[in-house]
Amino acid sequence: MNRIPYAPLALGLAGLIPFIFGALTSLGWLPSVWGMGGPMFTLAYGSVILSFMSGVLWGFATKTAGARAAAGYALSVLPALWAFFMRGDTLFSAATYQITGFLGLLLLDFQFSKWDLTPTWWMRLRVILSTIVIVCLASLLL
Repeated sequence: MNRIPYAPLALGLAGLIPFIFGALTSLGWLPSVWGMGGPMFTLAYGSVILSFMSGVLWGFATKTAGARAAAGYALSVLPALWAFFMRGDTLFSAATYQITGFLGLLLLDFQFSKWDLTPTWWMRLRVILSTIVIVCLASLLL
């Protein structure tokens, strides 16, 4: 079954709202609300999501054993470490680092999928969500 179940799809799409809102406020197409919006809002949320996805990958790593489990655990912490250490000192560098982080996360998703640790629909969902996230982060570079 490659069809994405409703709950993960709906929750994944809902998780895009801060990225989309941040991009629209950064472009000046929407006003910030209660101090929320703009590039720093978007980048902060991106760091949260990269860290969250580390936890998701860690969960997938629990489905295997031995050397593959060790590799899975080691790989799973990379998105959180990337978000923490690769913060950038300008808007351009911070957005570029996050774009790179989400591209790297997509490669990790692919590897975990290749190891049959993810649901069959996982990559379809991750490509959709990652594409939108990367477009939103790229809008910060305009």
